[in-house]
Amino acid sequence: MRRADRLFQIIQILRRSTRPVTAAAVAEEIEVSRRTVYRDIADLVGQRVPIVGEAGLGYLLDPDYDMPPLMLTPDEIEAAVLGAQWVARRGDKALSSAASDLMTKIAAVIPEHLRPFIADPSVGAKLGVAALEDGLDTSDLRLAIREGRKLRLRYRSEGGEETQRTVWPVILGYAEESRLLAAWCELRQGFRHFRTDRIIEAKILSETNGLRRGELRRRWQHWREGVLGDVRQDRDR
Repeated sequence: MRRADRLFQIIQILRRSTRPVTAAAVAEEIEVSRRTVYRDIADLVGQRVPIVGEAGLGYLLDPDYDMPPLMLTPDEIEAAVLGAQWVARRGDKALSSAASDLMTKIAAVIPEHLRPFIADPSVGAKLGVAALEDGLDTSDLRLAIREGRKLRLRYRSEGGEETQRTVWPVILGYAEESRLLAAWCELRQGFRHFRTDRIIEAKILSETNGLRRGELRRRWQHWREGVLGDVRQDRDR
């Protein structure tokens, strides 16, 4: 790894952590010695990168520190390419267009020597995979999630029973063959996962869920961890 890439990677490691990161942890991730990490951090501090900490305790990057937005490494570019390829095939129309636009914007601003990693990447999403078609405009679902607004669903169960549900949408997940809407269901008074190919109609309501931003997601994650824990216990019995 070139020294410039190594310095950039150290900043990225510190940027994603809210707790002090030890030189040993950094060294293990980028596969260099701790002495090299100490020297690189000293160089970064000398370049006025706001890193605080010391050997043995760990290092923190000032959360307000930022760099030019597209100082990307080849690995990061190829990760973006792979993700964009997948979204272009599996996302709704708006997301598919956004994926293509994203790669066009990245290609326009990165240095010339990095453009081959977009034009001829070493990775690729599976070709020939059909786009997910369920007749539902999932852009409405995503809007409701962003704004914390409730949805009124007409939903058909696996057995064909149709129900009306008012739900608090949490996240839209993508599986290989289907999309799933995770939401708090007022009818069932609990979290449920709804297959979008069984949603007959979805209407965004003006009413919000009344929670602070991120709170519903935290509650769903806590519920999901409990469900997964129960599954593991059943498997171990």
